[in-house]
Amino acid sequence: MMPAKGNAARAEAMAEIDSLLHRIRTEPKLRGLLERAEGEALDDVQRANLREMNREWRSSNAVPEALVEAKSLAGSHCEHAWQTQRPANDWAGFLENFRPVLRLAREEARHLADDSGLTPYDALLDQYEPGMTSAEIDRLFGDLQAWLPDLVRRVRERQAVHPPVEATGPFPKSAQRMLSLEVMALLGFDFEAGRLDESAHPFSGGVPEDTRLTTRYREDDFLRALMGTIHETGHARYEQNLPREWLGQPIARARSMGVHESQSLSFEMQLGRSRAFVGLLAPKVRAHFDASPAFETDNLRRLMTRVAPGLIRVDADELTYPAHVILRYGIERKLIEGSVEAEDIPALWDEGMASLLGLDTRGNYRDGCMQDVHWSAGLFGYFPCYTLGAIYAAQWFAALRRALPDLDDRIAQGDLEPMFEWLRANVWQQASRWETGELVARATGEPLDPAHYRRHLETRYLA
Repeated sequence: MMPAKGNAARAEAMAEIDSLLHRIRTEPKLRGLLERAEGEALDDVQRANLREMNREWRSSNAVPEALVEAKSLAGSHCEHAWQTQRPANDWAGFLENFRPVLRLAREEARHLADDSGLTPYDALLDQYEPGMTSAEIDRLFGDLQAWLPDLVRRVRERQAVHPPVEATGPFPKSAQRMLSLEVMALLGFDFEAGRLDESAHPFSGGVPEDTRLTTRYREDDFLRALMGTIHETGHARYEQNLPREWLGQPIARARSMGVHESQSLSFEMQLGRSRAFVGLLAPKVRAHFDASPAFETDNLRRLMTRVAPGLIRVDADELTYPAHVILRYGIERKLIEGSVEAEDIPALWDEGMASLLGLDTRGNYRDGCMQDVHWSAGLFGYFPCYTLGAIYAAQWFAALRRALPDLDDRIAQGDLEPMFEWLRANVWQQASRWETGELVARATGEPLDPAHYRRHLETRYLA
């Protein structure tokens, strides 16, 4: 909502804040204090706090303050320009702003890699998903690529036999907003600690006591706003339920971006598109729009689980979404490693979209390589977290169903609290007390296993 002329002042202010925070984190006396703390008799919670402090201190000291400031300024400038360059399909203009963002990201990656001993890309990935490596991503994504294309083909053939009744608009924004707020209340969102607004790209942010989320409305397609709202509500509920007794301490923060994404996907995919939950949604949709046959429960569910490859990642269905992430991961890893340059992105994008989804994006930068804000803001290493989140979410719900065999019956009756309570106890309230692998094992009784994700998709779409 900031006016266009405010960008330069905002960018300079953010760069100054980033520099000041970096100076605090790299205060020389902290080294001695952290070293002394290692020898103290600490309990498990204090030891976990110290682990997180050491982690932040090391990564901060690895990067010079001048680079922190330059990266902040370049990212702000590129992101602001992207907001008008994307609608204009202006790749050439975007490229000029993006080159310095990429150069500074590579520089940051080298500093972090020199300090950590990781590869440059892994050093950036570690900022968002601590402990994860590209070797593990390659294993998980390689497994996905081995079976997902055939599953997509089989599901599309099956769905073509019984196409859904289309929902025809217009769907007034005011009615969509009221529906979104009603569903947020059903999902337990605390409106005294947050609010819903509208933006060009849905997101969630803020602090546990004041969590802001946004959605975007299209009057010809109410499901985009509704499912976007459910997704962001998952993020928000995680933030609102982080442990109050630890607020302000490192371990009170969300564990990782992958775990964060697992909460939004637990709400949007695992819960939101389930047969039981759609049964709760259908009468609300009819009440806010009309009694069209399109909004009967079975048809609404077919609309919400329809598989069709598309250009836009955030609008992708549950089955084709991972292909978008795999594409971006492959490109950004090569960018950081230096084997390709910014000028190579469109060709790599066109090739990847044709190979992974059978779509032609040549010349369409707006709906192609310029569609996401991440790279313009310098967020390299972030994209794998989306599909990692889907894998985590499938494992949470496999454990949930073992603990609550009647889970779907409860959801169908509108009793969502048992699900929330399991997530609260096993994920939300644990925050960053445990490293990710241990968090997964403690919550589900086993290490991360992508077989749960495959089983979930095959059960939902073929059973």
